[in-house]
Amino acid sequence: MTKRIGFIGIGMMGHGMAKNILKKGFALTVVAHRNREPVEDLVRLGASEVSDPKTVGEVSDIVFICVGTSAQVESLVFGDAGLMKSARKGMIVVDCTTAEPSSTEKIAAALAEKGAAMADAPLARTPVEAQAGKLNCMVGAEAATFAVIKPVLETFCENIFHVGGVTAGHKLKLINNFLALGHAALIAEAIIACNETGVDPAKYYEVVSAGGANSGIFQMVVPKAIEGDYGGMKFGIDLARKDLRYYRHLTEQAGLTGQMGDAVHLAFAEASNLGLGDKLIASLIEAQAKINNVPALRK
Repeated sequence: MTKRIGFIGIGMMGHGMAKNILKKGFALTVVAHRNREPVEDLVRLGASEVSDPKTVGEVSDIVFICVGTSAQVESLVFGDAGLMKSARKGMIVVDCTTAEPSSTEKIAAALAEKGAAMADAPLARTPVEAQAGKLNCMVGAEAATFAVIKPVLETFCENIFHVGGVTAGHKLKLINNFLALGHAALIAEAIIACNETGVDPAKYYEVVSAGGANSGIFQMVVPKAIEGDYGGMKFGIDLARKDLRYYRHLTEQAGLTGQMGDAVHLAFAEASNLGLGDKLIASLIEAQAKINNVPALRK
């Protein structure tokens, strides 16, 4: 508990993560956030608040970042009052963002020049599990760095996977998200196919639930969606589109064709362009309905 922890990104996921770090006895400093409620909640519980990343770096041994994009991470690290200004020997930056591995590699190299270390630790599950301390985490880090950050990760994670060196966590997360979001895109098309060919979606749900095509994503999306509730999978379409774009960059850099990645990304891009980007994943069903000019539900 002697390590001082900094946290940047007190959003839906970050608030629960930071709260668990505090509850487990670590000293915590957070950076001011436009949404005051979660910050003020953490300050009431004993956290300190500072105004910028540079300052949080000055008072922290380990700094966690949990934001939306690699562009945001780079701004927090390389900006005028960024973390790089206070980076020093022994400091560790842990990026929990679902980020571009090439960006992570650049940040890690810059930190290393200052004697600081980098770990990429993207997350799986939802803000509900963040509050409960039951997230999953895929960590890319050198063994010595992982040993230092693991006790902190254990405060908000149920399962922690050390998957390799720096960038390995972000690479694995993008591949995992491609698979999960691919399931969702297939499910959306299948539900509209049921509606328009006379198959009862409720019966389709029963059959798939008992067979090999069943999946966790299917169970999150379908039972609610066939009743008109598209909130079963708590992940936004625009954010998923970003992750799929990063996945496409990853496969392109590896020299892979990635035709399935292109197809899944297209499904999300179409949904976003139809005005559904701020909705949750199951609204891909609404997108398929709009594309085909048919109802999303048939009763």
